[in-house]
Amino acid sequence: MTVTAEGPLPTAPYDVAIVGAGVVGCAIARELARRPRLKVALVEAQDDIGQGTSKANTAILHTGFDAVPGSLEARLVREGAALLAAYAAESGIPVEPVGALLVAWDEEQLAALPRLAEKAEHNEYKDARLIGADELYAREPHLGPGALGALHVPGESVICPWTTPLAYATQAVGHGVDLHLDCRVRQVDRQGDTHVIGTGRGTLRARFLVNAAGLHADALDRLLGHDDFTVTPRRGQLIVFDTFARDLVQHILLPVPTALGKGVLVAPTVYGNVLLGPTAEDLDDKRATHSTADGLAGLRAQGGRILPGLLDEEVTAVYAGLRAATGHDDYRITAHPGRAGVTVGGIRSTGLTASLAIADHVVGLLETETGLDPGPVRELRPVRMDRRGTGPEYGILVCHCERVSRGEIRDALAHPIPPRTLDGLRRRTRARAGRCQGFHCGAAVRALLEEART
Repeated sequence: MTVTAEGPLPTAPYDVAIVGAGVVGCAIARELARRPRLKVALVEAQDDIGQGTSKANTAILHTGFDAVPGSLEARLVREGAALLAAYAAESGIPVEPVGALLVAWDEEQLAALPRLAEKAEHNEYKDARLIGADELYAREPHLGPGALGALHVPGESVICPWTTPLAYATQAVGHGVDLHLDCRVRQVDRQGDTHVIGTGRGTLRARFLVNAAGLHADALDRLLGHDDFTVTPRRGQLIVFDTFARDLVQHILLPVPTALGKGVLVAPTVYGNVLLGPTAEDLDDKRATHSTADGLAGLRAQGGRILPGLLDEEVTAVYAGLRAATGHDDYRITAHPGRAGVTVGGIRSTGLTASLAIADHVVGLLETETGLDPGPVRELRPVRMDRRGTGPEYGILVCHCERVSRGEIRDALAHPIPPRTLDGLRRRTRARAGRCQGFHCGAAVRALLEEART
């Protein structure tokens, strides 16, 4: 196994190169690692896996009840939800089954709920049911006044959006996949039956190429000679409230969806915080991941209606992510037999849920549509993402807000895919993610990171 972030790239050709190490790219790498005959590269422009849309996901494990019936997304979310739930249980990925309520605040929204229940039926989700205002307020006593009813979707859960791609990538690398970080693709040429991939760190060669580049999937597609879609970055800003707010909400509280998306939600997280968001702002800049005063003020206004008491709670963080909107109500997953590749585009927030099913679908396309001979399939050694060690260092707390020990931090720094930044370390351990945001532990955490890098 190899993880590189600097220096020359291998000169020997790969069988498959995957561009983009978000949750979907990591899932595809893991699926290809099940074919021991293949030599696979996972290529990422940034300094860590899951650095794009994946790290700013709303962290919901969807049932797919409201997908477009008959769409590829509907099928892959439905299949992926079952696969990821089982994988999370096996791997120790945090999941909390809280259920969801689509809350109707006016007569028009109330009239839309039966249609959403019918859509759930078409998507093979049978457990959604309409509830009246009395049951709604019994379930959510802190809900703002004026709600008329809801659609109860008991199968929705919340999951850790950072641990999931790390688990996939850990298995992939542990079974021979090469991960190349800080390796932005700048050019792709075709020489005979080989893709010649020019990157910021040199040249890679691969017989087959999977474009899982997220926000940049359209640009990479054009380098490959295709012009099938355009990605419009859709910014979603979110507010994270302190764990003291957790008792205010029992379910994922969803609005009735619109053409721009599922709207502003209030949801608990697996770590005890409460999320409010996201916004939905179509932009031109694929780097605009900053929060804005107007966006956060708008969120607070909507949050005050949904859950008035939430505005009295402390905010521990704000963040923003960009979703890969394409103007189509479905994923854009396409095989290109003449170019020996597959494009995985238009993967929105449901991509976390669908990731394992997307991976299986993509590998199937590589085999049936582009001519890849994957060879025999093996079972992968399981990974555990919730290990706690023993020894004196596990009794020394570094981050008191999140109760992260020195031993856990050192384990993360010694991992096969170690963090290279403080933010990467926070995603792995939650050090500096609590209410003080590193005010008390920041210096000690930084010292441990710098010690490991020397």
